[in-house]
Amino acid sequence: MKIGFIGLGIMGRPMALNLLRAGHELTVWARRAESMQPLLEAGASGADSPAGVAGAVDLAISIVADAPDVEQVMLGEDGVASAGRAGLVAVDMSTIRPAAARDIGARLREQGVDFLDAPVSGGEVGAIAGSLSIMVGGSVAAFATARPAFECMGRNIVHVGDSGAGQVAKAANQIVTGAGVLTVAEALNFAARSGVDPAKVREALLGGFAYSKILENHGQRMLDRNFKPGFKSWMHQKDMNIVMQSAHELGMCLPVAAATAQMYNAMVGSGLGEEDSIAILKLLERLSGGED
Repeated sequence: MKIGFIGLGIMGRPMALNLLRAGHELTVWARRAESMQPLLEAGASGADSPAGVAGAVDLAISIVADAPDVEQVMLGEDGVASAGRAGLVAVDMSTIRPAAARDIGARLREQGVDFLDAPVSGGEVGAIAGSLSIMVGGSVAAFATARPAFECMGRNIVHVGDSGAGQVAKAANQIVTGAGVLTVAEALNFAARSGVDPAKVREALLGGFAYSKILENHGQRMLDRNFKPGFKSWMHQKDMNIVMQSAHELGMCLPVAAATAQMYNAMVGSGLGEEDSIAILKLLERLSGGED
């Protein structure tokens, strides 16, 4: 396939590289020219704008920071839609509000571009391994077009429903993962403050109903104090804000998500925003008077 990729950060770069390795013809663009260089060296072509990407491909993928960035690369003056490419399928793999995804999708369809919202879960490790979970909203036809590309980047690929449904699934994912990281950090900090080896507590919990991937993977990273960012705390703060905004629009009570969102707000306010979200353990330690 002729595929375009817009946004080459922590997640986008390895995802784009996996498309190249699978033999797809790739055209890339990023705001910073240096972000494009590894892809150009690997065999991709470069474009001077999102419109330049869209003009050369049949499938244009973006993964950027937030809804205003998606709107800019898709609908801006030099955006994907301005290329006027009939039959183009555009895919955004960022995490944004479901309502924003629906709005962007509707405006793109007015300009002849079929749009999928397809946020991902799995972090940098999953992006590198090509093992992401991809949650897709949009038309069945567009999903069929994009699926071969998705299969290069992920293993669990689910067409959830109509436009915006992918973002609803991702918001639900962030409720579970955000609260999960917080509860694992609480449990390990509780063990340590009680004078019990948290590594042994984790080992015991892994054998029962408390088992989770977060306890297994992120719990070990907390024990190793490996806070190297794969998913930065400010990003989880942004995602929990999406959850709470969406809940407000629906008039819903999400008490666990609300408490989790406040903890990520506190992380960013405490100067931990650039560290991995599992550094929430550091915040709990500070609040408990323990190790930082």
